[in-house]
Amino acid sequence: MKTVTVDKLLFKKHLSENEQITMKDFLYTWVGGSTKGLDDFFHLEYTEDVFAKMEKKTNDTDLLISGDDYFRYITGTENNQIVIGFLDSNSELKHRIISPNEI
Repeated sequence: MKTVTVDKLLFKKHLSENEQITMKDFLYTWVGGSTKGLDDFFHLEYTEDVFAKMEKKTNDTDLLISGDDYFRYITGTENNQIVIGFLDSNSELKHRIISPNEI
């Protein structure tokens, strides 16, 4: 995973249904679960606030993705990169570009 600053990313404003499903499947595979198994306790919701993303519901279970980093959302860039938004141990929002070979 490569950590980047948000000013270096150009997020998509809209994700098609296929992109939403692909990102959800990618995330679940990346954390080592199946779509059905993880979806039972970790729900993602599609939103288009400042940019389009699949984010965890606020009252949902937290997902620890590495060390003290907690998942917040998955999204895509205009360059078709998959990006994970997470809170680090200082509760600072960070972003990581995830490549398919990390699965």
